[in-house]
Amino acid sequence: MTKQRSFAPLRLCVRLIHIFTNTMKLPPGPKTPFWLIQQQTQADPFGCLDAIYKRYGDIFTIMSGSTPMVLVSHPLGIKQIFTNTKEITATGALNRSFALTTGNQGVLQLDGFRHKHRRKLLMQAFHGERMQACGKRICELTEKIINQQVIGKPFVAYPTIEDITLRVSIEVVTGLQQGEQYEKLRQLFSSLIRHTQSPIVKIFRNLPFGRQDLGKWSPQGYLLHLRQEIFDLLYAEVKERRKQADPSHNNILSDLIFACDETGEPLSDEEVRDLLLSPIFAAQDASATAIAWSLYWIHRLPDVRARLLQELDSLGESPDQMSIVALPYLSAVCNEALRIYPTQLFTFPRLVESPVEVMGYELSPGTVLIGSIYLTHQREDLYPEPKQFKPERFLEKQFSPYEFLPFGGGARSCIGGAFALFEMKLVLATILSRYELTLVDKRPEKPKFGGLICYPASGVKMLMHGRRQHQGQSQPLVVGSV
Repeated sequence: MTKQRSFAPLRLCVRLIHIFTNTMKLPPGPKTPFWLIQQQTQADPFGCLDAIYKRYGDIFTIMSGSTPMVLVSHPLGIKQIFTNTKEITATGALNRSFALTTGNQGVLQLDGFRHKHRRKLLMQAFHGERMQACGKRICELTEKIINQQVIGKPFVAYPTIEDITLRVSIEVVTGLQQGEQYEKLRQLFSSLIRHTQSPIVKIFRNLPFGRQDLGKWSPQGYLLHLRQEIFDLLYAEVKERRKQADPSHNNILSDLIFACDETGEPLSDEEVRDLLLSPIFAAQDASATAIAWSLYWIHRLPDVRARLLQELDSLGESPDQMSIVALPYLSAVCNEALRIYPTQLFTFPRLVESPVEVMGYELSPGTVLIGSIYLTHQREDLYPEPKQFKPERFLEKQFSPYEFLPFGGGARSCIGGAFALFEMKLVLATILSRYELTLVDKRPEKPKFGGLICYPASGVKMLMHGRRQHQGQSQPLVVGSV
């Protein structure tokens, strides 16, 4: 006992020296200006991140002006970020840039109990029986839209899939399936998505004056115009729905109209409107991108496609949707697509509020922490040959939420993540089991970074050959309309 006590002051001294020498000592990182790193990420997102990781490893710092941004890819560091909620907060203030399209009272901008309460309200539609009830509609919409493709004529898969997932997300969120309001909303969101993904618009908005509103014909002005049109349309729908409120309707808009805030008061029309925007984007963006990447990998690798079709055919010609969702190899293919080219490259940022240790570094208040989902998914110690598309890795091992996190994690995980995976499986199963498709371009598809989403640059160009039967026979498609 005496000998142990004699070493206690020494251990305390060593610990204090360790803390002192690491305080304010940020992880090393590139000295490249932040704006240039942004440009490099836009041009080659995975190549840029791979190069930084190769030099600096599991944790590195990028300076945004005077603000240190620490990016972490080691599962231990990811866990520390998600679980040290007292020292590290997922403050909505860091997501203010998204308010342009999601409103000032969207779930991304909220904090504390209010954020937790609203998030719970929104997630009702993305889980359990409510989600399962959407299964049949997802398959119907997929078949109707894919039926429009002309046999022998190339088409671009990504915008086609976007049309499916946008329709589904509008239905899940607003309950609208047809009519003038539905068509207006669908067209406005389609225009907004095309505008924000336009390469020319991105280049222009990165210029010093590019984010100024110079009228409807300028990139920023047109974006603000579309935003206002969507806001006005949703606001009018909220007000109209309140007049004829029906608690039996199963959609997010109805949930919010009947919901009360933390004080017991009904949510305002403005807040309901803002809360609708994030779920529409969440249910549309991630799903469409992941499905497009999956179609690319499945049709690029004949063995993967053959094994997947064998599994789908084992269910018969009219399988139950939940039987499809439970298929192990289909699940593995979807997970591998989300791993190798995650739709979301980074977690939402966190802020260090009080001194905290992450990966051996004592970080000071004001430091921004970001989990690098892509780099975590590229770790060779977790995923041998990480550049190879190998679905079987998800059959051989179960990964922790700090090793595989395609939709982020913690308090800011994507509210539509579970629904995106559910929709992903049903859309893929419908297309693969009923249609014969091939890739047009034999060259590898390149990723294109747009905000948080990393979508296929050429959109995955495909050729429709006809309807597929279980016996491998083909018959002409019946051209349909939606």
